[in-house]
Order: sequence, then C-alpha cells, then structure tokens
Amino acid sequence: MGLTKLGKYIEPSDLRNSDGVLGASAVVGLSTAKQMIDTKANLEGVSLTSYKLLPPQHFAYVPDTSRRGEKMSLAYNTTERTFLVSSISVVFVVDDIDSLNSDYLYMFFNRPEFDRYARFNSWGSAREVFSWNDMCDIKLELPLLHVQQKYVEVYRAMLANQRVYENGLDDLKLTCDAYIERLRREMPYTAIGEYIEQSDERNGIGLGVEWVRGLSTSKEIIQTKANLDGVSLGGYKIMKPDQIAYVADTSRRGDKISLAFNNTDETYLVSSISTVFDTNREKLLPAYLKMFFSRSEFDRYARFHSWGSAREAFGWEGMKDVKIPIPDISVQRSIVDIFTAYLTRREINEKLKAQIKNICPILIKGSLEEAKA
Repeated sequence: MGLTKLGKYIEPSDLRNSDGVLGASAVVGLSTAKQMIDTKANLEGVSLTSYKLLPPQHFAYVPDTSRRGEKMSLAYNTTERTFLVSSISVVFVVDDIDSLNSDYLYMFFNRPEFDRYARFNSWGSAREVFSWNDMCDIKLELPLLHVQQKYVEVYRAMLANQRVYENGLDDLKLTCDAYIERLRREMPYTAIGEYIEQSDERNGIGLGVEWVRGLSTSKEIIQTKANLDGVSLGGYKIMKPDQIAYVADTSRRGDKISLAFNNTDETYLVSSISTVFDTNREKLLPAYLKMFFSRSEFDRYARFHSWGSAREAFGWEGMKDVKIPIPDISVQRSIVDIFTAYLTRREINEKLKAQIKNICPILIKGSLEEAKA
C-alpha cells in the first residue's frame, strides 16, 4: 500500500439546472464544518439555471479558501435528493467505487490535516484558490476496500445514533412551539413594561476582561470580539444570573436584535451601551420572556419599532411596549422546563456531532494501521 493521487478515483461533474426544474428551495450552501447548510444568498429574482446540480453521493467544495478561518467549505450529499450549489463550486463524484468508498473519502476530508493541506496549497493574489487540479494532486494511502468499509461502518453507526438523538430533539422543539402557539391564540396579550425593570449596576467590583461578554443576534451570550487592550472596564455594566441584556442599536445587524439571557451562575460584564434588565419573577419568568425574544417575530417587531437617523435604536420605552401572553407562573415554568430540556439536549447533540467529526482522523489512522499490519 503506497501513496496514490486522489485524481485517479474521482471525476468532476458540471451538470447544470439549465431546465430550471429545481427552485430556490433546492439551493444549499457549503460550510467549513463540511455540511450542506441553508444558503445565505438572497435569491430573489436570481436565475438558477447556471447553478450546479449536487446529486446523491456527490461532493462539492468552494475553491476560494480565503477568509474562511483556515478551513475549506465542502459537503457530501448523503441524502436521496438532488440539490443546487453555486456555479463557483466544484462538484465531483468517486468514479472508482471498487477502490475508494465515498464515505471513507468524506472521513478523510473531515480531518483538520486536510484543511491545513488545502490552505497551504491554495494559490492566488487577491484571493487564494484550491483548484480542481490541486484536489486531484492530493496524495493518500488507500487500504483495501473491505478495510475502508469496516471503518466506515463504525462512522455510520455513530452518525445513526446522533441522528436518532437529533430527531428526539426536533420533537421537543415542536412541543414547545406548539405550546407557545396555543398561548398566542387563546390568551390576551399584555405589555411587559410593568413586569420589567432596568439595572444600571457598573463594574465597581473589579471584574476583569475574562468576564466581558458580547450579545449575539442568535440571542446568546458570546465571547466579546472587542479589542480590550488598555480599555477601562469601570463603565461596563454588570449582568447577573437571570438578567437579560440587549443592544438598542438595531442597524447593520441583519434585521435582528442582539440580546441574551444569562442562564448561568456567573456574573458577566457587557458594554455600557447595552441595556440590562430584570423581570418580576413572581409574575414573569426571564427564561419565558427570552423564549419570545428568540422568535423571528420579535426581531421583525424590534426592527419595525426602531427609530433614528444615523442609526436606528429600539429603546427602553419600545421594549416596555412589547406585548406577549403572560399565563400563570406555573404554566410559564412548565413551558420553560420543556424549553430547558430542549436546550440541554441541543447542547449534547452538538457535542455528539463534534465527537463524530473528531473521530474521523482516528478512524482513518486505524484503517491505515490495520492495512499495514
């Protein structure tokens, strides 16, 4: 078993959506996590006839490797559907299936070594590209097909378990959403103003930069992206457990509002431009309120009710005017319990997916060692 070039086993595919049969719902993006994802492109009025077909068992990648966090955007279509990818993508398929298992190749691509190789071998000035010829020039060792299949089966078993877990996760989310929709239909809406109160406590307790956090448009607390070298944190606001914070400025945020709920036991610091507030927890649970804030309807509401010239802001008075159904606290707690279970399972699911990705290098290494034994 020696080194061989990948180009010996793969061939490009340039099938186009020339008849326009597939529409915008078939368009997918390619992520650096090596997955097909919902496209971020605005397809309104865009002709899809030049888009490339991504049939089952085909791979696609974006040759441009610049500005992608040192990773390559690539995906493998394991479904029975045919999708569309941008015309700038390279689509290919394994044509020598007697020598190379497609799933085995996908495991090969999921190793960090491949990302490093692709970046190192990308060329260009304004943008760096990993071309089709570069892909074909990849040298690899291939165990016999039955050895490849053995390790692919291990990978598939782990993937099947993760997907079963993920299906249960979807059921929980549907239950939670159905509960919310029922409340929206059957209960009157009440302004939250009488149940919330601003908190303007500053960093007088000497918390350092390791406690500074940002607020994301996905409604999560995230690591700050600000450069804090030499910055005084005395004016930063304290965000205690069970408090909610948001950034009033809604401009240039993709029509979403940056907001988060501190559901941890830690006290954080957020920028002085943020608005931090508490709820009357005997009447309105912060976790229940955050569920409504996480809905796309709230983002649209906040943008529509943002005002300003140079920048538009959703001020405190606007927040107080937000109306939601507010059931008995016991009902709120039941809904929150379901939602908390969903969030916990979602976190576990993400860890499972990370473990599956991380085991790919181990499986490839194991197959090569077995082939040499």
